[in-house]
Parts: sequence; structure tokens; C-alpha cells
Amino acid sequence: MSGPRVNSFFLGNSSGVNFSIILSSVDEETGKLPLANCSGSKRAGDWNLNVTPGMNASKVTISLTRNLQLCLPNATDCCTTPLCVVEMLQVLACRDSVMLARLLIQAEIYVNSSFTGNVSENATIIPNQVFHPLGSCPCDLTAGACDVRCCCDLECTPDLKQLFNESCFNGVFGGDVNPPFDQLCSSESMEYIPDWFPFLCVQSSLNNTPFLGYFYHGSISTPRVPSFKIPLQTSPGRLFTGYRQGDPIMTEENEYFTIPQQSMAGQCVGNAPVAYLHNFDVKCLTNLASYKEGLPHDVRVNSGTGDFIQQNVIYRAITDMGKFITESESLHTAEVLCQNVTFAEDYTFIWKDKNIEQINVTVFLGNLCDGEILAQRFTVKFQSLKSTNATVLFGNPGYQVGKPVKAANMNASDTFGSLNIWQTAGRGLCTLATSTPVLFGLDSFSGCVLEVGIDEDCSLLRGNVTEKLNSLIQATHVGKRDNSSYSDVNDWVEIIRLDPFNSDTNVSSGNLKGICPDIPANLNIRIIFADVGALQGIPQQEILAVQISYSTVIWQFQCGLICENSTSFLPITASVQFIKVPAQPPIPMTRFQINYTEFDCNRNDVCWPQLFYPLTRFYTGEPYSQCLAKGLLLAFLVLLAAIMSNPWFSKLW
Repeated sequence: MSGPRVNSFFLGNSSGVNFSIILSSVDEETGKLPLANCSGSKRAGDWNLNVTPGMNASKVTISLTRNLQLCLPNATDCCTTPLCVVEMLQVLACRDSVMLARLLIQAEIYVNSSFTGNVSENATIIPNQVFHPLGSCPCDLTAGACDVRCCCDLECTPDLKQLFNESCFNGVFGGDVNPPFDQLCSSESMEYIPDWFPFLCVQSSLNNTPFLGYFYHGSISTPRVPSFKIPLQTSPGRLFTGYRQGDPIMTEENEYFTIPQQSMAGQCVGNAPVAYLHNFDVKCLTNLASYKEGLPHDVRVNSGTGDFIQQNVIYRAITDMGKFITESESLHTAEVLCQNVTFAEDYTFIWKDKNIEQINVTVFLGNLCDGEILAQRFTVKFQSLKSTNATVLFGNPGYQVGKPVKAANMNASDTFGSLNIWQTAGRGLCTLATSTPVLFGLDSFSGCVLEVGIDEDCSLLRGNVTEKLNSLIQATHVGKRDNSSYSDVNDWVEIIRLDPFNSDTNVSSGNLKGICPDIPANLNIRIIFADVGALQGIPQQEILAVQISYSTVIWQFQCGLICENSTSFLPITASVQFIKVPAQPPIPMTRFQINYTEFDCNRNDVCWPQLFYPLTRFYTGEPYSQCLAKGLLLAFLVLLAAIMSNPWFSKLW
């Protein structure tokens, strides 16, 4: 044993068993231990024996009672040498003077390195760490005792150092207070020494080392923890100067005003901030188990001037739950758990300049039962205070990216039109799909699945698919600008329609059951726009033309080994593509550029106008410093060649 306490166990019934401890020593002549008898006691010298009886085993504890501190001057009851105790013990278990078990213990215990003596009141003079190392042995932390693993500690004898000689502290803490630094000429610590190192190395004594002051703290500055608040809210007492387009709307508690929105991955994020002047209409799928309430409607919102406005909330009950319940896993019974939850929230922000004047919220409530999937709908719409028509949301005449494209039906008494794409949910069937407006500047692709029977008539199928696709385009014209007036025909461009190929005359050819050619299953919407100017530094974008075309496919009934199913599926899609064209046609080429193609970099391998291109910042093939050095070297060689080719230079030789 190497510590002042050791435990062992006596297995079996300990009733009537007498435990004793005796000190033993090896006979120098025979080298054997003397015979032990059962006449001992539970105390021998500085050792105590304690027995804790148990049911089938007894715990035997042997402990040392003496002090293990190293002797200080004029001290008693201590250890005079680091190896304090070297003794041999025998623990005996006897019953009726008959030895049942014997335990042999060899104890070699060193002094305790923890200091428990009196601390001197004399103040220790600590040198200035800027000019002198903080002691020659920083790991010497205990006065009058050996610190384990501190090989520079003077209190550690050679015998003690052998115990931890291979695991000493290294570096400055281990006593190497003046290690050679990398800039020293005699240092070989660097793995790769550059060629210019002998010219710039430092020849200095180790007494003048950059490691001086390694433990010097100096003045302590309070760290500045970055705040997650926006700068307009972190400064107390500062007036709110209003919102700009895209700024997050803040609440009274200097937090973001959040409404569930869709992320880039298509999933719904419950704590997404609402951006100023950014409309959106999203649907989030949830069930009763994962349903969570959003931000409370009693939260006051910062208007933009430092004032706070309250939300005007109206609660309504859902009448048609089929628009929100997309799937039901089981039939409802009386024991099914139901809860009154929010089905939809409609926010209308009335704004003026950089401030919010009013917030109107309409909350639609309904019962959601266990096993149903709810498509929650959240809409945010910003309406100008100066606007008399709710459809005119912004004073910006041009389109903004992400805003709905304005459409009109000039052939109807109600000129209001729509330009939509599909927004499917659940199984993706066209009968359950809803529509969403086409957003300016955002290319999109959507579709749904149409159920078709094996005995479907091809002509009726073409008409049904065409009707489904045409239901997305309830317009004849598209507004050039976002503020196009319905009364001014010049503010609108007519939609160019390319009708699908009519193949009714060729249906009879082949008479194949379950196969229909020329099905217009793909609707292609191409919108051409351009930048026509700028208003207060914001580019104004205008729609120039809109074209609608159809792509046909060959539909074939899909079945396995045998066609047991009477219905198959036909996917129909709608795609939107925005094409930007220059506002002005490019400058035509001159006759010189047409005839003399030697200087045209696009039609020749050698481009003389770009001779000095590697010396410009636009060249990224190699570092700019290398390009500049090579360019200067090339210029020097050219200058040297010019000088040497001069006639007067040859006369010097």
C-alpha cells in the first residue's frame, strides 16, 4: 500500500471471528516472516483495524494514524525523511484460536506534499515581471514541500524526482523561463528556415527574451460582448428613425415581431421576423401533437417613431374546414381528442413613409382533431395609407422582386384578373390543389397530378388538361408596372398565347387503348422585363411582353404485370421564367470592326488590346505581386535591349 488507508473484504459469515493486526519484520538470517498467532489486537503501533460486518462479507479497513508532513525546523510529530513509513503488517482472522485467513500488507508511504503549517507573515518581494522572470520555477507552488511533476522544485529530493522524472512540466511553467525564440540566430526550432534568415535574425542573450512578462497581466479591460439586438435598439434613449424596406419589425420589448414563414429549404420557421414592406402568403403543415401557438396578439409593435401601437384583432370561426384539413388518418369518433386552434392569420399593416400607422389582424379558429393534418395559412400584406384601392400597395411605379404580377381581363366587365401557379398539398392531386400568384422576378415550377382512367377518351383528356392549365391564367393583359391603372390601356401588355397543337384528326391512327399522344401537360409562362430607369436610386423594372405556350407529352397508362387498377396518374406542370433584356439595343459595330477582325478578341486567339491584362487587377491567375514583379522585369529587359541596340552603346566597348 502507498496511502494511509486500505480496504479489504472477508468473505463468509463473520460471527464469532476475531480480527487482529500485528507488525512483522523479515528475519535477516532466514528471510522469512515469524509465525503469527491469534493473540493480537485491533491496534498495532500507528495502525488501526476497523471491521464493518455484513451479511455474506465483512469490510476490513486498515488506517494509519500518524502525521505524514515533512518536518520543518524545530517541529515534532512529523516525518524526517520523504519516505515516511516502511513497514510490514499482518491482518489475521481467527475463530477459537484457529486462523481462518491471513492478509499480508507491505506499506511504503511518502510524505504528504500538501502544506498545513503556519504561513509566515513576512511579505514576499515579487520582482517586476517585465524585466525579470517571475521566479526560476513557476510550478513551485507549495512552500517547504515537493510539488509533484515540478522537477525544478528544490524541495524535491532525487528519490522523489525518480517517481515523476519522465512526466515533468515543460515550458515556462516547468522552469524553462528563458527558452530560445524563433528569431534567435542560434535557434533551430523552425522547421523550414528561409534563405534570408541569417540577414534578419537576432543575436541576443537569453536574458533579454520576448518571454519576459509571460505571466504579466497588466491592466484589465472589460470585454465588449456583442449584442444580438439591432443597433437602433441597443442604444438607450436613442430615437427610432423609422423603418426601411427589408428592416425587421420590432416589438415593445426590443424583440423581433415574428410570424411563421417558409425557409429556403421549404420548411416553416416559427420565429421568422417580419420584414417591412415585404408581403408573403405561406402554408405550414402541422398536426395536433406538434401544434404550437405563435406570438401573442397583445404584443405592441414599434411604429417606427418610438411609439408603440396595439394590434386590432378580430376572431372568426372557420366554416369550410376542407380548405385547411389536407389529410385525415382515421375516422372521427367520440373518443378522439380535439382542440380549438388557429387555422389562419391575416395581417394587414397600414404604413406611411417609414412608419406603421395601424395593424389589423384577422384570426380564423377551428377544431383540429387527433389524426388530422392542418395546413395553417399566414398572410402579411402592407397597405399604403394614401391608397384608396387595397390592391395598390406601394407608391413605387416599377415592379419589385417578390411582388405579385398584376393582371387584368379586358374582355370582362370586371377587369380584375389573375396570373397564378399551383400550390399543392397532401397527395398532390389537382382536385385538392390551390393556386398562388406569380411573383415578379422569381422563376418557379409547380404542378399537380391528374387521375386518368384506362378507358379515357384522348380528346376529352386534352380538353380537361387544357382547361386545368387555362384556369391558372384568368387574364388577357399584364400590367407593365406595379401601379398600372385599369382605366389606361397603355399601362398593359397583351398576353401572347400559343395554343397547343390540336391532334384530334390524328387520334384514330393506331387505335391504341391507354395511349394518348399530344397531351398539353406543360404550361410555359415567359415574362420579358427590363430596367427602364431609377427612382431615388431604386431601379424601376417594367414588363415588356408575356408569352404563354404549351408542351405536349405522350400519356400512357402505367400498370404492373396485370392492369388491375382502373386509374393512372398524369402529372401536369406550370413553369414561370423571367427574362431580362437590355433597355436599349447594343451599339452596332462599325465597318472597321466588321472588316478588320485582327483586333477582335472574341474572334482571334491573339488579343492585342489585352496585352497588359496580366498587370491589371482583373487578372486572377496568380498573385498580383508576382504579376507586378514579372512585369517590371519584362520592362527592364525591354529597356536594356533598347539601350544595347543603340549605336552609341557599341562605341563604349
